[in-house]
Amino acid sequence: MILQATVTKYIPTNAYIYADNETKHGFLIDPGAQAGKLLELIREKGLTIEAILLTHGHFDHIGAVSELQETLKIPVYMGQKGRLYAENSVWNLSAQTDEPIVLSDVTYLEDHAIIALKEKPAFQLELLELPGHTADGVIYYTKVDEAAFVGDSIFQGSYGRTDMYGGDEQALLRGIRERILTLPPKTLLLSGHSAPTTPADEQGRSWYQL
Repeated sequence: MILQATVTKYIPTNAYIYADNETKHGFLIDPGAQAGKLLELIREKGLTIEAILLTHGHFDHIGAVSELQETLKIPVYMGQKGRLYAENSVWNLSAQTDEPIVLSDVTYLEDHAIIALKEKPAFQLELLELPGHTADGVIYYTKVDEAAFVGDSIFQGSYGRTDMYGGDEQALLRGIRERILTLPPKTLLLSGHSAPTTPADEQGRSWYQL
């Protein structure tokens, strides 16, 4: 089960729930705002969220983390360079708003880490590092359900900005070519700010060609 909810405070962002149909346990990905809206969706669907997963540390992807973590009493996972953003409101861009964000209770995971449900260990996501939009960028991939939660690395018809702290356009394009466009062609790519797309749909874009 994959659920998408658009949450907005400063910027509309796609948050996702990836949950097991049988046990109703799952993960919450990129809760950028509106904790109450996300909690209501969780209650409405009868879900148990075991962890919050972050694709990167920009404020519009982490804005509701602290409230949700306090309410649900669950861990938060990021890529191993996530501390650069989680603990720095300048790098996560929230210093530009009236509510600077600092996250302190985060577990940082290495490339290829497997995040599995405690309730059903066979239900998993694989973390794949994909820096470039930010230094800490990752995607979460499920081969079983043919989907990848790609954050702001790639969008339908475009890719993420690289002109902010830790950005690197060449690293991002290389990562997209090596880690996203090599996924099975019909893999559903679920991004932070666009409709879903697939590697097959994005493969021919001129900016990904060497």
